[in-house]
Amino acid sequence: MPTMESSTASTAPTARTGLKRHYLMCRPEHFAVTYSINPWMDPSAGADRDEAVRQWEALRSAYAGLGHEVSLIDPIAGLPDMVFAANGALVVGGRVYGARFTHPERHAEGPAYAAWLRANGFGEVLDAEHTNEGEGDFLTMDEVILAGTGFRTRVAAHQEAQEFLGRPVVTLRLVDPRFYHLDTALFALGGDNVAYYPEAFSPGSRAVLERLFPDAVVAGERDAAVLGLNAVCDGRHVVINAEATDLIATLAGHGYEPVPVDMSELRKAGGGPKCCTLELRYP
Repeated sequence: MPTMESSTASTAPTARTGLKRHYLMCRPEHFAVTYSINPWMDPSAGADRDEAVRQWEALRSAYAGLGHEVSLIDPIAGLPDMVFAANGALVVGGRVYGARFTHPERHAEGPAYAAWLRANGFGEVLDAEHTNEGEGDFLTMDEVILAGTGFRTRVAAHQEAQEFLGRPVVTLRLVDPRFYHLDTALFALGGDNVAYYPEAFSPGSRAVLERLFPDAVVAGERDAAVLGLNAVCDGRHVVINAEATDLIATLAGHGYEPVPVDMSELRKAGGGPKCCTLELRYP
C-alpha cells in the first residue's frame, strides 16, 4: 500500500484543469445539534447557528470565486441537518436517485430534495425503495460509481442505483463509525483518481481501492480525523477543511490548488465542505 510520503511525486506536478460545476446547497438557517445520530454529534455541547451560517457563506463564496454555479434549496424548520445537501440525492446524467434516510430525524429531507429537483427540470426522479443517503455514500467517477455501506446505505441500494442509472456501482464497506458516510473517508480527484483514508475501509475494500486507483493520494489519521477527506474537487481546485494541513500539502505537491475553508462548527454535526454540496450532473 502506498503511503502519503511515497504518493508524493518527486517530479514536477501535473498540470490540472478545473471544470465548472453546478452545486445545490441549503443555508443552515435551522442548524442545531439537538440529537445524536453519529459519533460527531454531542447535544450537550450544542452548536452556534450563527457561526455555522458564517462558515457556510464562506464556502458558498469560495465556490462562486472559482466560477461554479450554486443553486439554493429553501431550508425547512425542524430539519437541522438539511444543510448537508449531499445526502439529499444522487444526480447523474440528469437522472435523480432519491435519498431514503436511515434515521427518522432526517426522513423528511429526501422528499424535500426530490421535490426541488423535480421543480427545477429533473424529470427522471426515482423515489428509492432501499435506504441510502445520496452523495453521502455515492461518489461518481468517469467510469464507475463508488458506493459506501456499513453504517447508512444498504447494499441493495447500490444495486437499485445501478439499475436506474445504468452505471457500474462498486461497493466499499466502511468499518470506522467516525466515517459513517463514504464522503467522510474518500473524495474524487477528477473523474479517474481519488484521495482516501485506508483504515476507514474493510481489508477487501482497501484492496479494491488499491487496484482501481494505484496512484491515489492516501491520507493519514490526523487529517481524516478533522474530516479532511470531506472535500470537493473540480479537477484542479480542492475545497478542503483548513485543519487538514498534511493532506493540503500533499495535494499541492500533486499539482492541485487547495482552497482551505473553516467548517469547524458544521463538523459538530459530522459535516464538512462535501456534506454541504450536492453536485447537479446533467446529460
